[in-house]
Amino acid sequence: MKVRVTRKQADGPVPVAISTEFIKLQDFLKFCNAVSSGGLAKNFVQNGQVTVNGQVETRRGRKLYPGDVVGFGPNQWQVAAHEA
Repeated sequence: MKVRVTRKQADGPVPVAISTEFIKLQDFLKFCNAVSSGGLAKNFVQNGQVTVNGQVETRRGRKLYPGDVVGFGPNQWQVAAHEA
């Protein structure tokens, strides 16, 4: 008997709170555990596999501010301000 397991997709981007004014795209991908190293982040970004606010982003140093939405593969995260 075959069993199919499916994961329910989130209805929207997953919020990820940062405690600084901004965060660089490469650092954000590591921070939200999308990639395991900066080298991987660099490759994915430079190959056009990451989007910011729906647009392909190839600059790994792109500054992200609260409200920005990052997409990588089937996942999306929204940068959120850390509440004190």
